[in-house]
Amino acid sequence: MDWKTSVKSNGIMEWPYPVRYHDEIELETDVLVLGGGIAGCFAAIAAAKAGSRVIVLEKGAALRSGSGGTGCDHWINTPHPDSSITAEEILDWEVKFSGGYCNGISRYIAARESYETLLELEAMGGKIRDTSDEFEGAAFRDEKSKFLFAYDYENRIHFRVWGSTFKPALYKACRELKVNIKDRLMVTALLTANGMAGERVIGAMALHTRTGAFYIIKAGAVINCLSRHQRNWAFSTELRGISSFRPPQIVGDGHAMAWRAGAEFTMMEKSVLTSFGSGNVLPPYSHGNCLNTWFPCSMIDAKGSEIPYQNRDNMIIPDPADRTRPAPGQKFLGERTTDYEYKRPELIGNLKEKIEQGEYTLPLYADLPGMSEMDRKAIWGLMVGEEGKTGIPVRDLYQIAGFDPEMDLLQSYMFLGSDPMRGSVRPQERTGGEIGDAGGLFVDWELKTNLEGFYAAGDALFAGNYFYHAATTGRYAGKNAARFAAKVNKFSPNREQIKKEKTRIYLPLGKKGRMEWKELNMAMCRIMQDYCSEYKNEELLNIGLAWFDDIEKNELSHVSVDNPHQLVRTLEVFNVLTCNRMILQASLARKASSKYLHFHRLDYPELDPEQWRKWIVLKNLDGTIEQSAKPLNFWQSLVDIYESHRS
Repeated sequence: MDWKTSVKSNGIMEWPYPVRYHDEIELETDVLVLGGGIAGCFAAIAAAKAGSRVIVLEKGAALRSGSGGTGCDHWINTPHPDSSITAEEILDWEVKFSGGYCNGISRYIAARESYETLLELEAMGGKIRDTSDEFEGAAFRDEKSKFLFAYDYENRIHFRVWGSTFKPALYKACRELKVNIKDRLMVTALLTANGMAGERVIGAMALHTRTGAFYIIKAGAVINCLSRHQRNWAFSTELRGISSFRPPQIVGDGHAMAWRAGAEFTMMEKSVLTSFGSGNVLPPYSHGNCLNTWFPCSMIDAKGSEIPYQNRDNMIIPDPADRTRPAPGQKFLGERTTDYEYKRPELIGNLKEKIEQGEYTLPLYADLPGMSEMDRKAIWGLMVGEEGKTGIPVRDLYQIAGFDPEMDLLQSYMFLGSDPMRGSVRPQERTGGEIGDAGGLFVDWELKTNLEGFYAAGDALFAGNYFYHAATTGRYAGKNAARFAAKVNKFSPNREQIKKEKTRIYLPLGKKGRMEWKELNMAMCRIMQDYCSEYKNEELLNIGLAWFDDIEKNELSHVSVDNPHQLVRTLEVFNVLTCNRMILQASLARKASSKYLHFHRLDYPELDPEQWRKWIVLKNLDGTIEQSAKPLNFWQSLVDIYESHRS
């Protein structure tokens, strides 16, 4: 029976869990991990192995939660004993691709520790090798180790993996190490020494998503492994479906609470044009293309003409095998980059013009049948299936519907408007955190924030991205947090801070107001579309802040909440509002435009002037915004500093 039929027959069901608003439950631990995703599980495992008592707070269910909960198809940027590529070279391509706006600390840690982290994951039960010999003899397989590689078959630094096995393996390892996983708890605020912003973090407060009970958790150290900000410019639960890249309940909870506690953030002014999450595109990787997961798929037009690939020098690549090898004189292929030194082969650059001139006819198709058996199986059977949300809704359902990759072409929506990778995008269709590197917490070489006892990993970090990065930084932060927790005394929480937070989160209860959380979120998106879109200036940004002042003063108290689920969704929207404020403040602080940050100020139009090639670091101390700056390469000597911090 579907929901509508059930409601017609039986009415709307009562809330099925006991409701315990305002009830307090107190817990204590050595290391508290916020978020049970990839970074969170690795942080918990590392801290537990170091001898700490560990609690993990997870808003969903840690068995499959987080951006990587359903899987990943590749584990990139991984130097290993059989590769000649170094961690320094890995960081070099990432820095050049981003124009310097890269987290050199976390990306270097990730490159140095990625291989050992991958092997540790295998020891927990994750599948990282072709143990069934399904791909025996393939050009991308190492016959000795049975590793499979993607993108660059010559240098072999990007692994193909069975990522759907990873999260259950991590969850099982947490349980074996006696990590106390608390599912269905939404973290709402950090506890700080004396209840003051800017002071040492001594725990957190949380709301049970089903009972509404209030949790107070004391800790020696806290690791923020919650994800990035989303739903700032585009939001629709009815239209988005699985067209979003990350789970839609990821909204920047960790960003918002850390901002309120006085933590430093950077790169929050960055946003990119994208149709991801807008409801106007198909789910990622659900149609034929040649990007990321689908690389290097052959593409043909409606009349069967193959679309040529070209290398970085715009030379046509006639042999499909050469699509996965560096061009003459090229060191290696980056996973994704427009930088000449590491640029991957791609379809001819003037394809759009040739389509307009009639040389190629739309629609285009992925020609899986025309590829070698091994490459076809790798793309459709492994990559499409292990990547994020593709396993059941794309690979399995398509084949149930009759799609046969050995015989059938799969239509592409490139140049048709609903391709999330290359679809047409309106100026107000933007995201800060849906895809790519995003703004986040500013950290040092221990992955510690400016707040004592408060660490960060994964997408909580500025310029964080990818599964391998979340895993390695979570593992690294877990070790450092455990060391800190072992040598400090725990503070008693400040009762006034607890009282204030309870008042804030329970404020919407019982309100029979004029809107629900969805309407509020959509209204805030409209403000961001109008006043912080493609074009920005001082006037627009300040009007945006004034709008959010008005919403906070006059509208938040009118949001209707009937049960703990609605309360959680409403608090998420409150956090979206906080993240919007952070974006606007960061946008006001950067008085220059930037190609690399996709940032355009009409009143400061010069692109990337030398004096503004720097990190703008902001923190909020009880409503006062403090601003500082750091050079882009503030991490200094990579090898020496890393070695001095490596455990």
